[in-house]
Amino acid sequence: MCDICVINSVKDRMLSRRAFFASAAAATAGAAALATGATTPAMAAGHGGVVDMTHVLDADFPTYFGVPGFEATQAFNFKESGFNLFNLAINEHTGTHIDAPLHFSADGQSVDEIPVSNLVCPLAVIDIAAKAAENADAQVTPDDIKAWTDANGPIPDGACIAMHSGWAPKVGSEGFRNVGADEAMHFPGFHVEAAKMLMEDTGAVALAVDTLSLDHGPSADFATHYAWLPTNRYGIENLTGLDKVPAAGATLVVGAPNHRGGSGGPARIFAMV
Repeated sequence: MCDICVINSVKDRMLSRRAFFASAAAATAGAAALATGATTPAMAAGHGGVVDMTHVLDADFPTYFGVPGFEATQAFNFKESGFNLFNLAINEHTGTHIDAPLHFSADGQSVDEIPVSNLVCPLAVIDIAAKAAENADAQVTPDDIKAWTDANGPIPDGACIAMHSGWAPKVGSEGFRNVGADEAMHFPGFHVEAAKMLMEDTGAVALAVDTLSLDHGPSADFATHYAWLPTNRYGIENLTGLDKVPAAGATLVVGAPNHRGGSGGPARIFAMV
């Protein structure tokens, strides 16, 4: 056989093998997508970026009770042991975190029982930053929800409704807890009537705030917590980055902790926009 004939024969066999493996890989990926109900290609086509919605957690992060909620103790270090390892002590409701239904109910879902399908949510952002700048005790009301739906259409099923009050940049100052002369905290939250409206009129699964609590700071009865969480809907507190996402159209991905029986816990949360 001539040299050129040998070369062409080898080329043909290589191309044939490449086609075979490419076909097999495509078939395997297709089968996996069908088996898992994966929607990654559609999500990738519909979103152009990712926004981190999570504050960095350290011992200085403000907490509802005003005492440190996070401690990291180094048990091994690289210089002496060849690796680093820290023991963590964490209050479940510290930093950017989830309130599981169990947090304010006797028998609601613990954090590990929240359906994973509820942790990937259409994000609806209700902006009350202007009125919060004038009144630290501002709340999301039914009128704010109606204004959002008038501008953006119906709230999608399975949505997370987030309050953007502009509070997140205060996290490094005393203004985040904002304790007044009355010794009460003053920061925005959801009015219980807004929570009830969302429960009755929408299929929303989560409320989120950029403050320390779903209820506004001076609340003494936690009415919004007690209305929302026992229905096996969950909450998110201390979000950041809400000024970087649209009012509608983003998808929130909630990296919930998965410890058995937990009432909540710090979470890594981001939005696909």
